Amino acid sequence: MSSVEMETCPASAPFFGFMGVTAALVFANIGAAYGTAKSGVGISSMGVMNPGLVMRNIIPVVMAGVLGIYGLIVAVIIQGSIVAPQNGLSQYSLYTGFAHLAAGLCCGLSGLAAGMAIGIVGDAGVRAVGQQEKLFVGMILILIFAEALGLYGLIVALILSQNSFVCEGDN
Repeated sequence: MSSVEMETCPASAPFFGFMGVTAALVFANIGAAYGTAKSGVGISSMGVMNPGLVMRNIIPVVMAGVLGIYGLIVAVIIQGSIVAPQNGLSQYSLYTGFAHLAAGLCCGLSGLAAGMAIGIVGDAGVRAVGQQEKLFVGMILILIFAEALGLYGLIVALILSQNSFVCEGDN
């Protein structure tokens, strides 16, 4: 029976870390953009009938924008952990690269899902509040639970981003 030996610190390992940076920022910003656009459409539609409620109903847009900040935070943390090769030897392991990729995907895709939820709830919610102001608190509660999905992704991504294996010698 032969054993397969795998290189733990190949030159390609940082690729996975950089993909984690990209995934965190891009997916979270897609979610933020969708949430902002969809909620903005609802606010514009509601504002025609009840312009006095536009500023009060801007909350879904703000909450969607926060999702982009989550992605930015994780992207900056991961990027700061990626180590350049020194003397032709990689200092960044595959384990670390995969952990950073997982962190980026976790934050980014959670932000995307939260942004979609905020956009849909924000659109329907602000239109409903425009017709019946008593629905405002209910809309805010639903938005909070949608935002929490992005926050969960941020928390797990921060934990994952701290996993690392240091390459020493000629790994």
